[in-house]
Amino acid sequence: MMYKPKIALIAHDKKKIDLIMFVKEYVNIFKQSELYATGNTGLLIEEKVKLKVNKVRSGPHGGDLQIGGLLASEKIDFVIFLRDPLTAQPHEPDVSALLRVCDVHNIPLATNLASAEALVIEIEKQLNDRSNAGNGENRGGEE
Repeated sequence: MMYKPKIALIAHDKKKIDLIMFVKEYVNIFKQSELYATGNTGLLIEEKVKLKVNKVRSGPHGGDLQIGGLLASEKIDFVIFLRDPLTAQPHEPDVSALLRVCDVHNIPLATNLASAEALVIEIEKQLNDRSNAGNGENRGGEE
């Protein structure tokens, strides 16, 4: 069975365009993944990047908490959450809860483009490692 990383994609309103551009840049990795997103972010990804996304409610309507529930149930492997640190969010307690769940369950979390890129590079490495292992290729320099 092929490895398919499960990735949650979330972005505050002022960061949604950044997330769309990021997903487009790494579309080949995201195509090999099972994607989850809060409502409006998921719709934008589907419209602009043409990827299938499992959508929950929008963040202010409980979507961040729904993603947190999926994290606590070990149904998501990675989170990319582009936050707007300069704008107060009405649902900030939900955002804090989601971040706390990532910490409690040791889920890799990226909250800006630099950390998102590092996370996606690691996901790509895992995809390649598992693909090579599945093809019977030797690993670790063994002959």
